[in-house]
Order: sequence, then structure tokens, then C-alpha cells
Amino acid sequence: MTVLSRVDDTGIRNRQTARESSARTYARHFPIVPVRAEGMTVHGADGRSYLDCLSGAGTLALGHNHPVVVDALRRTIDAGRPLHTLDLATPEKDAFTTELFATLPAGFARNAKVQFCGPAGTDAVEAALKLTQIATDRGGVAAFTGAYHGMTLAALTASGGTTGKRAPALDVTRLPYPYAYRCPLGLGGDLGAHASASYVERLLDDPNSGVPIPAAMLLEVVQGEGGVIPAPDDWLRRMRAVTQSHRVPLIVDEVQTGVGRTGTMWAHERSGIVPDVLVASKAIGGGQPLAVVVFRGDLDVWAPGAHAGTFRGNTLAMAAGAATLRFVRENDLPRHAERIGARLREGLESLDHPAIGDVRGQGLMLGVELVEADAEPDHLGARPAASALAGRVRTECLRRGLLVELGGRHDAVLRLLPPLVITEEQADSVLERLAEALSAGA
Repeated sequence: MTVLSRVDDTGIRNRQTARESSARTYARHFPIVPVRAEGMTVHGADGRSYLDCLSGAGTLALGHNHPVVVDALRRTIDAGRPLHTLDLATPEKDAFTTELFATLPAGFARNAKVQFCGPAGTDAVEAALKLTQIATDRGGVAAFTGAYHGMTLAALTASGGTTGKRAPALDVTRLPYPYAYRCPLGLGGDLGAHASASYVERLLDDPNSGVPIPAAMLLEVVQGEGGVIPAPDDWLRRMRAVTQSHRVPLIVDEVQTGVGRTGTMWAHERSGIVPDVLVASKAIGGGQPLAVVVFRGDLDVWAPGAHAGTFRGNTLAMAAGAATLRFVRENDLPRHAERIGARLREGLESLDHPAIGDVRGQGLMLGVELVEADAEPDHLGARPAASALAGRVRTECLRRGLLVELGGRHDAVLRLLPPLVITEEQADSVLERLAEALSAGA
């Protein structure tokens, strides 16, 4: 096995800096050149090994090079399958859709249709928005503060982040997402979630609110880039009720939360709601690019060719995705994610570091919000976000062989997205390295 020398490592990174666009992100924060990986471990050309709590931003449900995924890819290649088939039926597509529907709640799967689109989650969001506008003959979307739905224009417009000057791709009614630690309504906790739901209900019920009934409501069950913020179950049920009462399709974005990540196969299952439209990508492709929209059969108003994508027929992704979905389901990895996630969360809460403002999340989607420990808290007890500290802690984690990324308001939330196959020993090592990094960063 060839391992690149330190000189090659530096040369590769220098050439990347010289040749690639300034849009690159992870390469700025993690100056490593991965050359080999298995499970949760990444080996760099510098000879060091790292525990990966990024998992391809949640894409690698089974970690790097899991045997079932590698075997599925090899079998497909060895069989001489066509690697690109547009939207033609193939054995791999049939196996993938069968496994996908087997993971869905029975009430949703019974009458659902699946749409293959471009290979990224943002493509699926665009397709979902377009579909609901056609189906309802309405424009606009109800979306939430703190949201992140992708980087294409309509998906980006529905997101909550600041992206500079841009022309809106659709009309967005921005609604308050419940965030107990930094409540957008200044109430916090259950009271803030109740007020958020009541605001949405009254806004849509009021004929003089100035807000037309939208083509869809788009939400994340757990906001990822927004700072790992889980929506309360009761709030989700109220969003489902108000959208049903106004015949507004509810689009649930499960690009990052799907396939066992939060302790259930799909994050929305915890609350018992059934969406009208489900957007999925990342983990469903087993590490290969793949995205789908699954929706109620009566919303299937597409004319032939009304929405397409050149790479919707990615045979390798469907083979890897089917193998991943099957392994997650048959080995009950959502339960494992819930158990190890609880162990990690308990360990994070026990750190009792003065700069930790909040620890939150579900399953193996966890966030640690860092704050200015010496600053005065607001009336809800929240202190200002410690962006600089979070950046230092990320760097100290890297020095200790731990890959973690930031998110949330002001990039002050340490995000943990380890693969669903993480062991107890690896979880304890993550906690140990993170604790050391916090001490060093402070």
C-alpha cells in the first residue's frame, strides 16, 4: 500500500490552493490529504490517523469503505452493469427503491411515488418546491429561521443564512423555528415552541395577515447547519395539523437526518407525523451521489420530462445505497445510534466546561454550543456565541486526531456526526480528545 510522503502531502495541498476556487471550505479547516480510510478512521498522507466525526457531512452512515458497500460496488462493476442509465429501469434501481420503501412508515409508503433528480440534496429540494407549486397552483413557500436546504437558488432562498446580495428565486414567508437556547421570540423552552406554533397557526388562519397560503411548508426536523437544533415533537405535530387544515403540502427535508442518524430511521417518525413530501440524499447513496423526493401519490402531477437530471440513473449509487439501507435496517442501527448518542451526550454534558452553553441533538447528530464564559447572560441565560473559541477548539481537535466541524449561529456550535457504526470505545475517545481540545482552546 502506497502512502504519500510529507513532501507530496504539502505539494498536493499547495496545488489545490493554487488551482481550486475560493469556494472550498473543509480544505481550509482541515489541512490534511486523506489516502486511506476504514470505518471511522481516516489516514492522512502525513502519517497521522484521525477519528472522523464529519462522515462526509452525514453521507457515510456506515463509515468509510464498509464491506457491504464495497462488495456492492465490486459486484456491480464485475457484472458489467451500465453505470449510467438516465431513468431506465435496472436491477439496481429496483433493489434500491424496494429497500427505500421498506424503510418508510407504512402509511406513507403505501401510496408514495419516488422522483429521482440531480444527485445532490439541494436538487431534491428544488424538485420538491417545483412539484408542490405545480400541484397546488400556488407560489411561495413557508420556511424557517436557521434553515439550511442547499446552495441552488430556490433552496438557498428558503434557507435562513445570509448569502449577500441575490435575487430571490421564490417568495419566502420566514417563520420562527423553536430554539430553546436562543429563542427567536425571546421566550425559550416549551413556551417559545408554543408561541412559535401559535404564530404560524394565526398567520395562516388570519385572512388579513398579508401572507397568502403558500405552495408548501419546508422544514428540518433537526436543523443541522443551523446549529443542531431539534424541533419539539409537539411543535412538529402542530405544523402537520396546520398544514393539513390549509391543504398546504408539508415538505420534510431529511437530507442529513435520514437513514438512522437521529435514532429513528427517519427523524420525523419520532413525532408520529407523516409528511406529504420527503427529501432525501447523503446517506441513501452509501457514499455515492444520489438524491430522491418521495411524495404522496396524488401529488404526482409531473408531465413526462417536466423534471429531470442527467445523473438520476447512477447505478453505482443505487447499488451502494440499497446495501446501506438494508444493513441499517437489518442491524437496527437507529437503535445503536440512539444508545451511543446518549452516551456521547451524557459525556458532553458532564464536561461542565464554563464555555459550554448548551448540549443538544438526537442520536448521532449532536451539537455543543460554545459561549463567552465571562459575558453577561441574557434574560434566558444564554451568553454570546464564542466564534473564535470554537475555531480554536476545532484546530485543537485536529491536532489530537479528531475531525469536527462548526455550524450554527456565528459558527459557534461544534457538530458531531460520527458514522452509525461508531463503537463505545471510539465514542469515549471522541469525548477524551474533545475535552482536551476545549481546555487547550480556552
